[in-house]
Amino acid sequence: MEPVDTCDTLTHRASGPSNLADILERILDKGIVIAGDIKIDLLDIELLTIRLRLFISSVDTARKAGINWWETEPSLSTTAARDALVDENRLLRERIADLQQEITDRP
Repeated sequence: MEPVDTCDTLTHRASGPSNLADILERILDKGIVIAGDIKIDLLDIELLTIRLRLFISSVDTARKAGINWWETEPSLSTTAARDALVDENRLLRERIADLQQEITDRP
């Protein structure tokens, strides 16, 4: 029986994830955009159009591209959620004040 060179096998396996890590690092560093359209027509009448856009990058690369929607999305950011509540409370207080004024202005 011929001996198996485990060192060569381990080196081969170790280079796989390293290459994957390099690829991911490049993608996250530069970013990648995937775009696609799905259009459904029936007798030349457009019934449905779906546009898909996918931008994969690191947070820093996205910020450089001017994309930072996660910072203002209340479900993803505690600061945005707090700001949304402050705005909602302000609007409700203004509405209550308006209603109270209407009540006092009535004859």
